[in-house]
Amino acid sequence: MKNSRRSFLQKVGVSSATLAAAPFAVNASTTPAPSHENADEQYLHIGDDIAVANTSFGKIRGYQLNGVYTFLGVPYGADTGGKNRFMPPQKPSPWEGIKDTIWWGNTAPQIMDRRYANAHASFADHWNYDDVSEDCLKLNLWTNGLADGKKRPVLVWLHGGGFTNGNGIEQDGYHGENFAKKGEAVFVSINHRLGPIGFTDLSGVGGDKYAASGNVSQLDIIASLHWVRDNIANFGGDPGNVTIMGQSGGGAKVTCTMAMPAAKGLVHKGVALSGSMLKANSQEYSRKLGSFVLEAAGLGPTEVDKLQDIPWRTYIDLANKALDRMRKENPLPGFRGGFGPVADGVHVPAGEFFSNSTDHTNDMPLMICTTFHEWGATRTNAALEAAGESEIIEAMKSRFADKAVAVYQAYKANFPGKKPAEIMTLAASNRQNAVACGNAKAKQKAPVYMAWFGWEPNLYNGRMRAFHCIDICFWYDNTDRMYTHTGGGKRPRVLATKMSASLLAFMKTGNPNGAGLPNWPKFTVEKGETMVLNDVSEVQNDPDRSARAALPTA
Repeated sequence: MKNSRRSFLQKVGVSSATLAAAPFAVNASTTPAPSHENADEQYLHIGDDIAVANTSFGKIRGYQLNGVYTFLGVPYGADTGGKNRFMPPQKPSPWEGIKDTIWWGNTAPQIMDRRYANAHASFADHWNYDDVSEDCLKLNLWTNGLADGKKRPVLVWLHGGGFTNGNGIEQDGYHGENFAKKGEAVFVSINHRLGPIGFTDLSGVGGDKYAASGNVSQLDIIASLHWVRDNIANFGGDPGNVTIMGQSGGGAKVTCTMAMPAAKGLVHKGVALSGSMLKANSQEYSRKLGSFVLEAAGLGPTEVDKLQDIPWRTYIDLANKALDRMRKENPLPGFRGGFGPVADGVHVPAGEFFSNSTDHTNDMPLMICTTFHEWGATRTNAALEAAGESEIIEAMKSRFADKAVAVYQAYKANFPGKKPAEIMTLAASNRQNAVACGNAKAKQKAPVYMAWFGWEPNLYNGRMRAFHCIDICFWYDNTDRMYTHTGGGKRPRVLATKMSASLLAFMKTGNPNGAGLPNWPKFTVEKGETMVLNDVSEVQNDPDRSARAALPTA
């Protein structure tokens, strides 16, 4: 379909500013102080000999907060600017002495204009952004122990924002302290190249020198995983037990990274929240887009190197002009295309991921979760909340065209008693891609587990519902920290305790059971077993299958 989810959301009243920010989120400076086990005792420790650790590039010094060793902005790669732009990541230069790692690393180049323009988005998600530069290959790390011989499971967080925006601590829900402390795990989050800086495929115009240019963002992720393999034991972690986890665009990064041949031995399990992908962009598409970028810059085939000298913001603007041209001349349905991973057959496989029963992905368990109302448009729109069937169906035509009536009626039948606005949201937030990913992975040996998050906060008169991003803070036991998503307090905390324990069990064993939720069976194509997460969680067999049957094919 030519009608994308974006045009549908704009039709029903979500502003472009909200959309630009929707997949992201946070800065710890905006959160309340966490509760402390003994508020009378000092809980922050920082000093010359506190939280000092070895890495393969030199010593680093962080701090200890609430008993958790914290290291922020740790280099895992060199500056990606200048001659390193469009090139595979290089290792950072070793340093003498001890490097202080007590503040977040730079956010990758992206358009920051009007990031805080929408007051409600800023309130609910209170994005965390600091300096933006091409020197962005940095990671953050939380752990309970340093070089203590323990083999804690390791989680590497890949942030959301499509392939274009975001950073490793953009939402307070991403903060790793609580999960590391309570779960006896090592939590790592990373920044990496994004958008045109990370995915401009110049191999068609620049030759062998630029052979990897279309996938350097994904290669950054691989570089961070090399750092984890080589260094995580110094932080009490097990390099042989690494789970990558991401949400929205980060979920797509998870399935793409799992599929990369270079992930063998670096990645052992994956968790994809509210996003996944089974195929990368074709190289025919990405190379054409790369040639349009060169033309937009006014350069010829022998002048590709000059793209490395253009200031990053100027480069992003001209690359986006090339993308506008590409979308007009070579339209693809939905969110396909754009600057994203390229199926070059070397770094990222061609064809469908998880389709080979003999490759390394066959042994990687996968957990998938989406939310009931990912793209809910009613939070600040009381009129839309009260709209009748005819108004809602008319709004749905921008997404579903002549199938809008059939889709509405199918979801109404599948979910009786729901008001029209909620039916619209369920249809827009359908699980079509998640189930497709589960079906593909279920054909391999390692298990796949499916969840569907339906918990709703008592905020905005109940209109927020189970929106895109809400489940993140539950998995990481951050519902009090991310109070603008949950309201805070006991009710969300009870579910978070169960979900975070299930995640930890999955990280340890590849099986999420034994942690407080009901028995969670493996997902199968035939039954579509799904853990429905709520105040009272239960397993249902493909609970929206009949509704999804009415959807247009992706």
